[in-house]
Amino acid sequence: MIKHKEIKITLHPIGLEISVRSGTPLIDVLHEYGVEFPCGGKGKCGSCRIKILAGHIPLTEKHKSQLSKLGLTGNKRLACMSAPASDVVIEIPQFESVILADNSPFEFIPLAGQGIAIDLGTTTLVAQLLDLSSGQVLNVVTARNPQGKYGADIMSRIEYALHSDHAEILKRLIRDKILEMIRKLIRGSSMNIKKIILVGNTSMQHLFCGFNVKPLSFYPFESPNLGIKTFNPKELGWALDQNTEIIFMSSIGSFVGSDILAGIFATKLHLSDSFKVLIDLGTNGEIVAGNRKRIICASTAAGPAFEGARITMGMTASTGAISSIISHGKKFRCHTIGNINASGVCGSGMIDAMALFLERGLINDYGDILSGETKIFLEKEVFINQQDIREIQLAKAAIAAGLKILYKQLGISRDIIDELYIAGGFGNYINLSNALKIGLLNLPEEKIRKMGNTALIGAKIFLFNRYDKIEEVLKITRHISLESDTEFQELFIQNMLFRSG
Repeated sequence: MIKHKEIKITLHPIGLEISVRSGTPLIDVLHEYGVEFPCGGKGKCGSCRIKILAGHIPLTEKHKSQLSKLGLTGNKRLACMSAPASDVVIEIPQFESVILADNSPFEFIPLAGQGIAIDLGTTTLVAQLLDLSSGQVLNVVTARNPQGKYGADIMSRIEYALHSDHAEILKRLIRDKILEMIRKLIRGSSMNIKKIILVGNTSMQHLFCGFNVKPLSFYPFESPNLGIKTFNPKELGWALDQNTEIIFMSSIGSFVGSDILAGIFATKLHLSDSFKVLIDLGTNGEIVAGNRKRIICASTAAGPAFEGARITMGMTASTGAISSIISHGKKFRCHTIGNINASGVCGSGMIDAMALFLERGLINDYGDILSGETKIFLEKEVFINQQDIREIQLAKAAIAAGLKILYKQLGISRDIIDELYIAGGFGNYINLSNALKIGLLNLPEEKIRKMGNTALIGAKIFLFNRYDKIEEVLKITRHISLESDTEFQELFIQNMLFRSG
């Protein structure tokens, strides 16, 4: 039995030190800090390249081969293929050149001072401090959303907020936590913080800004408070320079927030002549399709299942979650995030499990367990039962049916979709081949791209963008309710089966 010791990984240039178990893959660690893995950890693109400043990262033959193909030598490594066995100090170029005017996802006009970009998620929070003159990331802080103890999913939190002064409790919790993260970012330094940009889903926007959440609790889920909201530090009770501008960006619709608006900017969907798709399978599953002339988006019921909320042993993509599974003789070989004993399974692990169950004849296309048992074990104490399988069927059917509705609204077929982007922590681990096998995605694999945290990428873009540019995108973007479409239920039922179509 392999014994794993505790090791330290230091990230430069931000100076962050992380403690993990030896042998933990860097992809399990770095995605939480905004590091992107566009090829999904296959070592093909080289975007996650790192430089070893101290310590050692062992090389496998496959890793050596990929480094050679990419022309990377000496102390260069690919983070997605690296698993340090001892203390190591690494330099991450993505933190140094996230935004460059001559070779970057977007052009920008340099500004004086610093800015902070914050992805306010239902489950997790990520904040990055940027030098606005260069776009360089100076520091990163992540945390769990403290509102989680009042409900893991959005609707539970909204229900809690409807009673007495509970909305005030949730507002104070998140504002205090964000301030705590800002203080950690600046570390007491004398900084000229010009702007703080926050993005999040519509519910998180309402709870942070103190908007009435009641309109989000019943059909048709329409709120009058979807627009941009600007604060000064005094209004929030934050002891920061009063000239600091704090902005929660505009939501698009009732359950499609500014995190998706940020995703549109991150993927450049709004600048494309061809049609593109963005899928964010976070707590609230959102789908977007369109181009520079017209964009349509919707939310689905898929998010909770892929985040583990409705799965018996489900987890988010966090330490202890089975994130990928392969066949190993008659058994399964599971990879667990953080390289520790499995506590449960996250969405990407569930997709792998469904594909393997189908391949081995453990379930049929209808999702029925064929052995007569009520559960299938992945590891000694981690299993998937019949109801879990049904939840994945429901989630994947909602996404597949939703995309077909968006295509219909745009008057296009899936064949002319140029690219499909998968966002969120889920996207870092998902096996695209297995997602295609179960019918979750239905495009050629070469058209599918993993984008990581598009909400955070977009929030950084918003630090530099003029508001009129953002308003132009909002004008061509329309939010629709899938359930109100007469074909949705029929399409939903058609896509329940585990096969592409």
